[in-house]
Amino acid sequence: QVRLVESGGGLVQAGGSLRLSCAASGTIFSLNAMGWYRQAAGKQRELVASIISGGNTNYADSVKGRFTISRDNAKNTVYLQMNSLKPEDTAIYYCHGIRGPSDYWGQGTQVTVSS
Repeated sequence: QVRLVESGGGLVQAGGSLRLSCAASGTIFSLNAMGWYRQAAGKQRELVASIISGGNTNYADSVKGRFTISRDNAKNTVYLQMNSLKPEDTAIYYCHGIRGPSDYWGQGTQVTVSS
């Protein structure tokens, strides 16, 4: 079983930065892929960024060039560095992990960007 706990959300002005962290119980090395999703009020949950065990990354078009996903296997932690934040980035951000046929979700952390 894998447990994911996010942290680092908060309130920031447009143009500012935040770094989200996702700490995994157990080793994340065994996870095939990890990612960050977000869900804004009244909208569907969407993929923001993902990273596979080989290190390849993928980003939503809306965050390319502004967000960076990374993982530290030694610390069992995945990060999402968010720069040049916009009000439309306001959402609950969820950490997600996949291992074989199973997937795991964190509880979410709120990010609010004021204009």
